[in-house]
Amino acid sequence: MIKRILERKEFGHVIIQLENVSLKRDGKWILRHINWQVKKGEHWVIYGLNGAGKTALLNLLNGYFFPTEGKVKILEGEFGKVDLREYVRRKIGLVSSSLQERFYGTDSAYEIVLSGAFASIRLFETPTDGMRTKAKKLLQDLGCMEYADRPYRTLSQGEKQRILIARALMNDPRVLILDEPANALDFIAKEQLLEAVEQIASLPDGPVILYVTHQVEEILPVFEKALLLKRGEIFAMGKIKEIFTPENLTDFLGLPVDVIWSNDRPLLSRKKEGKTGAKGR
Repeated sequence: MIKRILERKEFGHVIIQLENVSLKRDGKWILRHINWQVKKGEHWVIYGLNGAGKTALLNLLNGYFFPTEGKVKILEGEFGKVDLREYVRRKIGLVSSSLQERFYGTDSAYEIVLSGAFASIRLFETPTDGMRTKAKKLLQDLGCMEYADRPYRTLSQGEKQRILIARALMNDPRVLILDEPANALDFIAKEQLLEAVEQIASLPDGPVILYVTHQVEEILPVFEKALLLKRGEIFAMGKIKEIFTPENLTDFLGLPVDVIWSNDRPLLSRKKEGKTGAKGR
């Protein structure tokens, strides 16, 4: 049963709409009965454990999978009625660990960012002066300028992720999907990355951000809403502070937990038997 927390006030037009979407792969249902709507001006966290269906959902949003059942509309284009590559994929910026390994290690960080203007893995066309100016500004804004000329292969994991975020922003995407962007990063690199995400989310004309994670401590205050996936179904969705409660997450995880709020970010702690939950700020 879906625990849905309804919003009292809605704003912005619909960017993403999934209506009763289900997905079957190799004879197995990966997603079931997904009903979800994202509006302009909203930033969402997609939270779930390994195997929850997060990757399948992202593949749907990027047009790599088609729903077995239901309807998917992104940016007013319905799957099956638009050219996905031109209409959807060029308007969605994606940053994922799988994408990170597809680039040429000898290319500079600057060249990697520039390739985003053509939605290509490498520079096969000559960038315009405007593209070059924009790439340099993104590198500057995201704190990457000091290693802009270094070969991509020499960058740390955190540096690569920020370069890929800059690349994803080259086409002014309407939606920016960050798939486990802080995975395998140490504390300092993770906080630097999250600071860059917070900066992008705060832009008045910036993209809608979908932040996919299985670590609650990465959830920033700029994210007001969350979609919780469990075994391919929506467990809960709505305002983060109404969903990330000890009761909901204990039910979701199947493990008694406390939720502690620090600097408007949640932290999880396993609850010991005989003790009641507590929340702080």
